[in-house]
Amino acid sequence: MNESQAYQYFVLRAQNIALSHGYEIVNWEETFNNFGNKLSRKTVVHNWLGGGVAQQVVAAGLRCIVSNQDKWYLDHLDTTWQQFYMNEPLTNITNPNQQKLVLGGEVCMWGEHIDGSDIEQTIWPRAAAAAERLWTPYDNLAKDPRQVTGRLAHFRCLLNQRGIAAAPLAGPGRVAPVGPGSCYTQ
Repeated sequence: MNESQAYQYFVLRAQNIALSHGYEIVNWEETFNNFGNKLSRKTVVHNWLGGGVAQQVVAAGLRCIVSNQDKWYLDHLDTTWQQFYMNEPLTNITNPNQQKLVLGGEVCMWGEHIDGSDIEQTIWPRAAAAAERLWTPYDNLAKDPRQVTGRLAHFRCLLNQRGIAAAPLAGPGRVAPVGPGSCYTQ
């Protein structure tokens, strides 16, 4: 058994165990990309690597969570709140039955570009832009992110008043630290 076969065996075995106990299953998209036809029909696929995968997942009849790294990764410091807001989880998914299989989305962040001094500025206000995108009915979404600026600026002020160091709306709000724990490095 090679490592790909071992990985497939592990994932499918873990799925069977989870299902036997009534648990929901969420797998990263690599499982779909490598052996999607063997996944349980109850699997939720978490799309994180790139575009087009969510479309393939729902076309295969599986549910999907969208977190595409080119749009909803908080540690990609060059991605603006406007880009977070304008990201469309249903890109190229026009079939209403397939659209229902997209459960929603998630913003993600890995720790190699943050430390304790800048985590809040990294999250806010960009995560709020994605949240509004996900929680607003499609027909009510602003087609131009400038229509969102006032609400997001107000939300940022509310966060700041509560002691949460949300970044300014203009620009990325911060630059990456030298490395994890870099507040100790001078």
